[in-house]
Amino acid sequence: MTRRSERGNDGRSEGADPAQTLAPPLADPRAVTFDLDDTLVSYRRTTGDVLAAAFEAVGTDPVFPVDAYRDRFAEFNDRTGSIADLRAACFAELAADRGRDPELGREVARAFERERDQSNVTWRPGAPDLLDALDERGVPYAVVTNGPPDAQAAKAGAVGLDERAVDVVYAGHDAPAKPAAGAFEAALAALGVDADDAVHVGDSPASDAEGALAAGMDAVLVGDRTPVPEDAARVPSLSALVDG
Repeated sequence: MTRRSERGNDGRSEGADPAQTLAPPLADPRAVTFDLDDTLVSYRRTTGDVLAAAFEAVGTDPVFPVDAYRDRFAEFNDRTGSIADLRAACFAELAADRGRDPELGREVARAFERERDQSNVTWRPGAPDLLDALDERGVPYAVVTNGPPDAQAAKAGAVGLDERAVDVVYAGHDAPAKPAAGAFEAALAALGVDADDAVHVGDSPASDAEGALAAGMDAVLVGDRTPVPEDAARVPSLSALVDG
């Protein structure tokens, strides 16, 4: 788990709008935790586009669909130390599952690594305003992300998230991968709050919303993925959580 550096004396980022306030269901929690990928940040180039380019670079047909990689990501996250190692192991097994040479999968993983720039990410709509509003209110927040530290730290650094006072829990490395309660408990311990005083915000119904609810937190599901777990709130984007 990484503790980010403290911010300026007034606790606000440059350009923060003091008129912004938090909207329900973030109106009164003592702390907030966030998912990273597709919640706070997203790639400018989709995983599907990069995988297609990797297949083309190797000169092979699409060995497996991008959804198969997404579905198996957390499994390999728990047993590898870097994003390159994760892809190599995952792609080799995905190839073998389809009767193809595991080495072909590893070759595709190497091509994918050459194509993928982990720093080529951007804030999701409303993310900077929401973090500024939390800073203005003095509400601490942390990130709970499934993914190897090398990749996730590069994304956080690219948008300046690493300049904010925020703890980052690399679930699957510092703690069990989401949706395990331990991932959320590690963040709550770092923030010094109880589960019933905190809200988790993420885009995955299973790993974010269901995981947070099971850990005793409130949950906000961002976007249109289904099903929406009972007791989770849904918002179309992070912008809906800020008034002002």
